[in-house]
Amino acid sequence: METLTHILNGFAVCLQPINLWYTFLGCFLGTIIGVLPGIGPSAGIALLIPVTYGMNPTSALIMMSGIFYGARYGGSTTAILINTPGEASSVMTTLDGYQMALKGRAGAALAISALGSFIAGTLGVVGLTLFAVPLASMALKFGPAEYFTLMFFAMTAVSSLAGKSPAKAMISTILGLMIATIGIDLQSGQPRYTMGVPELQDGVGFIIAVVGLFAIAEVFTTMEDMTKGVRSEMIRLKGRLWLTKDEWNRSVMPIMRGSIIGFVIGVLPGAGGTIASIMSYVWEKRLSKHPEEFGKGAIEGVAGPEAANNSDTAGAMVPLLTLGIPGGGATAVMLGAFIMYGIQPGPLLFQNRPDLVWGLIDSMYIGNIMLLILNLPLIGIFVRLLYIPSGILMPLILAISTIGIYAINGNPVELYFGLIFGVIGYVFRKIDIPLAPMVLSLVLGGIMEQSFRQAMTISGGNPKIFVGSVICVTLVALSVLSVLLPFLLPRLKAWRDGSRETE
Repeated sequence: METLTHILNGFAVCLQPINLWYTFLGCFLGTIIGVLPGIGPSAGIALLIPVTYGMNPTSALIMMSGIFYGARYGGSTTAILINTPGEASSVMTTLDGYQMALKGRAGAALAISALGSFIAGTLGVVGLTLFAVPLASMALKFGPAEYFTLMFFAMTAVSSLAGKSPAKAMISTILGLMIATIGIDLQSGQPRYTMGVPELQDGVGFIIAVVGLFAIAEVFTTMEDMTKGVRSEMIRLKGRLWLTKDEWNRSVMPIMRGSIIGFVIGVLPGAGGTIASIMSYVWEKRLSKHPEEFGKGAIEGVAGPEAANNSDTAGAMVPLLTLGIPGGGATAVMLGAFIMYGIQPGPLLFQNRPDLVWGLIDSMYIGNIMLLILNLPLIGIFVRLLYIPSGILMPLILAISTIGIYAINGNPVELYFGLIFGVIGYVFRKIDIPLAPMVLSLVLGGIMEQSFRQAMTISGGNPKIFVGSVICVTLVALSVLSVLLPFLLPRLKAWRDGSRETE
């Protein structure tokens, strides 16, 4: 009953006209930030902090959270239309979303992205409302060893499922890990593999790599087709812009499963929407009756990851509000905003500032409705981009990509890095090496290394720490199973077919 009272009081706060305006503004800005590669919600929120100084803290935090989950909506748009994830968590959406666009089903991909994001975002907020405190205590059980095994499992799972060849997927993973080690060693302070280039001391920026691997590589591939006289399929749309009944039926359960996966992963500090979307994609491919369709335009490969990376935002608010621990870059910036306003997140926040906490939580219900209303009417406009001739569209993609790269640090040298990754992405496509494992390694490599070294320091160099808890043992077992499955499944299928013939 007390919780219900808090929820009702929270709606009384977030439904105030001024707070409704800031909810809409945050969602609108978040959508734009998500569409534009290179900015991201962390930078968007950070830019707003000086502007919001002196505002009502509740209104300011409502707007910032709108940017956070709004960016997840927007990130899928460019991922589907031009194979360029606007946000890190949208990387998995490119695998099947862009293939759906090539097959003329861009409208359906955008529609399921918007609907899945709305359903998952709403379910995530319900989870935040009901389970914030209990789940926060569970998250505290994750130490460095648990985080290392979690990320190790994510990498092995993606490597085993990406592409036709496990060996090629492993090459992609290892190369990504090697690139992730470039920069200053956080423990020793020594530069590693910088080759005397000052711009590499901070490591290779994720956005630079992703924009190069996907967007610039796409430009190179299309340019090659144009020189050969091959007409791009991007400009062809088939059927209606909306979902068919079959597409919706195939998407319902992936959305539900993705919502649960995303929320649980979001609760774990440092995990983030990228891991959530990867876990969802892996799960859906494993459960699918037609796993061979994944990577070729399976709508489940869009519905699940998009649901996961949106419910993750609500999950990420759990450790922030209940423990004062940021779950990622965006929530870390929000934590700074809390402190700037003289508010300390933690268990006492629910007692001392219930109006702020529940107003913020309830505003996420309203924000998800606003985002659905904003995004669904835009589907018809977005798909019209596919009618633009390649000779115009490709330079436009290249312009957006270079602006996105340059906007990060304003360093022209990083444009060359983007070009290098574009060449790598182009070559990988030609020799059929999957990009997803490399991208995942770039995202998780640094965190994974730090978790490993922290765990070894705690244990005094004893590797038994990685099997020292039930969580670790479970994740290690799943990792081993992920590695063995690509080799075992063909043999199992052959044995089963042989048994049937014998019968």
